[in-house]
This record gives sequence, C-alpha cells and structure tokens, in this order.
Amino acid sequence: MTRVAVTGFGALTPLGLGAEPTWSALRAGRSGIRQIGAEIADNAPVRIAGMVDPAYVEALPVRERRRLDRAEQFTLLAGREAWAMAGRPAVDPDRLATAIGTAYGGIGSIVANEHIRVTKGARQVSPHLVTMLLPNGPAAWLSIELGARAGAHAPTTACAAGAEALATGVNLIRSGTADVVVAGGADAGVTPLSLTGFAQMRALSTNPDPASASRPFDQDRDGFVLAEGAVVLVLEREDHARARGAAVHGYIDGTAVTSDGRDIVNADPANQARTITRALRDAEAEPADVGLVHAHATSTPAGDRNESDALTAAGIAAPVTATKSMTGHMLGAAGAAGTFAALQALRHQVIPPTVNTETVDPEIPHDIVTTVRGADMGVALVNSFGFGGHNVALVVRSR
Repeated sequence: MTRVAVTGFGALTPLGLGAEPTWSALRAGRSGIRQIGAEIADNAPVRIAGMVDPAYVEALPVRERRRLDRAEQFTLLAGREAWAMAGRPAVDPDRLATAIGTAYGGIGSIVANEHIRVTKGARQVSPHLVTMLLPNGPAAWLSIELGARAGAHAPTTACAAGAEALATGVNLIRSGTADVVVAGGADAGVTPLSLTGFAQMRALSTNPDPASASRPFDQDRDGFVLAEGAVVLVLEREDHARARGAAVHGYIDGTAVTSDGRDIVNADPANQARTITRALRDAEAEPADVGLVHAHATSTPAGDRNESDALTAAGIAAPVTATKSMTGHMLGAAGAAGTFAALQALRHQVIPPTVNTETVDPEIPHDIVTTVRGADMGVALVNSFGFGGHNVALVVRSR
C-alpha cells in the first residue's frame, strides 16, 4: 500500500498564528475562546466565540485583504506555513493538488456586502464578492499560490469538510494522481447571522464565561462554541518525501468517508461506528491498536453521547481527548485541526487535555483525558462528523 506521509503543518486558530503556538496552547490546556464585541455579535443572542486575532490578517498585503474572504486569507496564512515547513518541495505542478474543506465558505463576505448593498447602494458592493463567497475559494486561491494543477478540491461537507479534504488528499496520492497534496480546512463563520441561526437550533452554549463554556463529555455541557480558523497539512507520497530528504512527521494510513442517509441533523451512532471500523480496516489496524482518540466532541448533549456509543460499538477503549474545549468549533477546519492535534500527540507522546470537563457524563464510559498526560502510543483515531449525516474517520500513525 502506498503510504501517505505528513511533511508540513500550518495553523491559524483562536490559539495563535502557527502550528507551534497552537500546539503549545493545546498542550498547556489554554483556551482561545473570548468575549466578542457588538461589531461582530451585533444583536446575536450569544457573545462568545473562538476568534482569530485580527492582527494576523491585517499584516497581509492590502491586495489580499481586499480580494479575499477571511476564510481564504486564513487558508493562505496556514498554507504558506505548511509549505515552508515541508521545505517547499520541488514537484511537477501536474502532480500537485490542493484540497481545502469549508462549511460556510464566504459567509462573512455575504453578510457584510448585503449590509453594504442595503445601506449604501449596489455600487458599493465589492467587485470581488463572487470569488469571495464561493466555497471553492480557499482551495482555489491556495492552488494559485502554489501553481498546483492536479486539482483544487473543495469538500463542503459541513463540520466534516476538513477531514474529508485530508481523505481526498490521501486518495489522490494513493491513486497515483498526485505526489503532493496540500490539504486541510478553513472557516470564518462567526457572524451575527450564523450565531443567531445556531442559537435558534439551541446548539450553542449559553454559558457566559468564555473559558468554561466548551465542555465536551461533561455532564453539564450545553452546546458548542462557534469558532474560526484554518489548519493545513502537506501530504506526500512516502517515497517522494524520502527521496528529497524531507522530514516525515507522521502518516495518514486509514480513511473512511460515509453518509447516514437518514436525517439532516440527528447523527446515527451505528453509521459512525461503521465509519470508524472502515478506517481501521483501511489502515490494517485493530481497535486494540488505537492509543488515542481525538473526538469530534462538540459539547452538545446528544452529539457527545452518540460519539461515545459509536466508539463502544467499534470496540475502541483508548483514551479520548477533545481539543474543541480550547479552540471552540472551527466547523470546516475542525477535522484538520483534530488531525494536527493527534499527529502532534503521537510525535511528542503527550495527550492534550479536554479542559472544563469536571464530571464526565455517567452515560459516557470512556477514559476522557482532562489533564495533560504522557502516553506510549503509535496509532490515533480522528473522528469528524457533520450536519447532513457526513461521517469521516482517519487513522494516523507516528511511524
């Protein structure tokens, strides 16, 4: 089997700009969730979110700030870091692809420009709006940045999009279509409209304290915290990476992408378990091989319990962590962020904590890691699920 190596990471999250600052914050159990002001929340019923420091975007050239949506800007910042970490591999452009998943695409640009149209008139709407709002934008702009011609793939499978982009990258390399794929997820969906929509669903936490609001698996969890960011990985055919002397930081050895086909919102634990089992089979791994689970775990009462049931059904008894407790839910970036966290945990043999989980829900029988923990592990499972019944599971190894 062709192995797919990870040779670069890039991250822009509520925890900071860069893979290392993000990992250091996760390892330290530091939250990036903050109060947000009226200029962002407007009259939305929730006033907390995981926001990227605006200084990082403001440092971009004026041309990129004007032409690109925030999700596209995030993607370029994370993608540039990942590409540099990978050593800017010399690769035939026809063998280089991008795959960036997003849930919301350019919702921020849509909301802002509709406000401009209504209050200032149509002629004040940005001439770049169409390319800012399309959900293929992050993948397309990154492909333009790198000169990639083997496809700019853009999964839009809600909160599973970033993980599906990584699965897409793995399959492009395994099929012989590409030697290198720069893949991940990005979203910048913290707007008054999205905050209100999720609040109307009763999906968001109403806890006014930012630091303690996201509490996966806790018996008092009451919903997720909306967040934004981008995480990008450089995926590379192992022999291609070895031939150029690149450092390999881990492998994605197993992928599975399935759909429930039964409900737009309510997840099916049986299908989640089926997805996990398929990913393990693809990686030629057994449930007992798994030393860590990075859970999707958004902190919703039903969602966390469903995922726990799926892990049990799949025979997984490994320690579980959920870093959304610190970042919030970055939607389309979440699966890529979870994969990054799992790979770093394997590299450093350290499990980052699930913060705020003080009393584990008695209906969840798993070992939830609530303080940073050293561990001897070589295999991790990463789960990612999205509205619409989208299920993705990835199996990663350190060597």
